[in-house]
Amino acid sequence: MTLQADFVQPPRIASWLVNLFTLSEEESIMGDLLEEFLHIASKSGVAIARRWYWRQTVKTIAHLFGAGFRIAPWSTTAAVVGGFLLLGFVSGLPDKLLSAVTDRYLAFWSTHFRVYIWVLNGMSIAHLTVSMFVGCVVAWAAKGREMVATMTLALLRCALIGAALVWVATHGPMDFAWMLWSCADPFAIVIGGAIVRTRRSAAKPLPCGA
Repeated sequence: MTLQADFVQPPRIASWLVNLFTLSEEESIMGDLLEEFLHIASKSGVAIARRWYWRQTVKTIAHLFGAGFRIAPWSTTAAVVGGFLLLGFVSGLPDKLLSAVTDRYLAFWSTHFRVYIWVLNGMSIAHLTVSMFVGCVVAWAAKGREMVATMTLALLRCALIGAALVWVATHGPMDFAWMLWSCADPFAIVIGGAIVRTRRSAAKPLPCGA
């Protein structure tokens, strides 16, 4: 059983998630989780070890999320507030750009209406791209706490979307397609943070003797 456990690896997605949130001063967490995972796998089996690893992943991420604010509360808060203001500034740019282009080339759109519909449908992708860009900027500003800052901004965005959904539900019929698509905006912010965090982790120099 021990020999088999030596070749067993913890769930890759769980390990990736823990690595995203691990601060530079807490990098030993990954090694401790792996060591305990192999011990459980050798004693109780791989399936039990994997379930244990996922439970520890959730607990570890919650711990690291709080630690990110405790270590640098002001800089993390500044990154989140800055990201919120930036998102409010740039979120309307795709619509303004489309409106300006439509007014300037109205004759072209009149004769190529299908192209206009195609561009109009692509506006949703443009909004997601803008949200991802904001997530990247926030993560870049919150070095070492990329996921803490971007997830906080995403949760704040979710709260605002939730309030808007409640208002819409009390004043008219609910558009479930719009509701589901609204949830993609915070997700794109987190993806932007994960991209910056992953690139920084990959560029980090290996310790001597590794």
